[in-house]
Amino acid sequence: MPMGRARWLLLLPWLGVCAAQQRLLPLAEVRSGIEFAGRDVQAQQADVQANPAQLWLAQGGQLWDAPAGAAQRACSSCHGEVARMRGAAPRYPRLHAATGRLFNLEDQIRHCASERQQRAAPAFESDELLALTALVTQASAGLPLRSDPDPALLPQRLAGAALYQQRQGQLNLACTHCHDRNWGRRFYTDLLSQGQPNGYPLYRLEWQRLGSLERRLRSCFVGVRAEPPDYGAPALRQLALYLNWRAEGLAIEVPALRK
Repeated sequence: MPMGRARWLLLLPWLGVCAAQQRLLPLAEVRSGIEFAGRDVQAQQADVQANPAQLWLAQGGQLWDAPAGAAQRACSSCHGEVARMRGAAPRYPRLHAATGRLFNLEDQIRHCASERQQRAAPAFESDELLALTALVTQASAGLPLRSDPDPALLPQRLAGAALYQQRQGQLNLACTHCHDRNWGRRFYTDLLSQGQPNGYPLYRLEWQRLGSLERRLRSCFVGVRAEPPDYGAPALRQLALYLNWRAEGLAIEVPALRK
């Protein structure tokens, strides 16, 4: 094989990586979903007394200090005041050292419940799990989302990028079609947002309750008439990892509110 051709073959995987890391949405254009909401929703999010997500934050505060499980250990027994968790939420999803799995913050809380408190892990989308996740995330409110440069995360993020750009379901649409190519345009009566993850878990008026990013992603699969991945699926963790990279610099704004 000619030397020049051999070099090109060696470069192909790296060229693929570079192409997959191209930003479809320039960082200078990144905008939070609240900017696409109506003034009434914006005002309700900003009003501590009117924002219904505060109910889950209050529950999270009680759970944080409550001994639980066979170990009769509280979250605060290991971590102290929840304010000390500032900076923790932007680090997820991340690789869990003991298992090698990609963990989001909910996974870490469930792992702590089973391993540290020696009790049944709270179910995905349960009030308990959402309340604790919201509480820990709020401790980092105002901090920017940052992408972990760990090379071990690169294959996971590239898998998330591929899923983001993959056409799905009977409508044959990908995430990028709405949130990169058409954000700011109207879809029926609503403005399409950029699909940013910086407010989760958040309160959606549509749901009448707090919900996770995972629930929202699964709803998008249903919206294009595709089979949604199960809660806890690695593909959803990979997609969230890519979304965090895509939203770098955007401030965490929990407790957030959306229509």
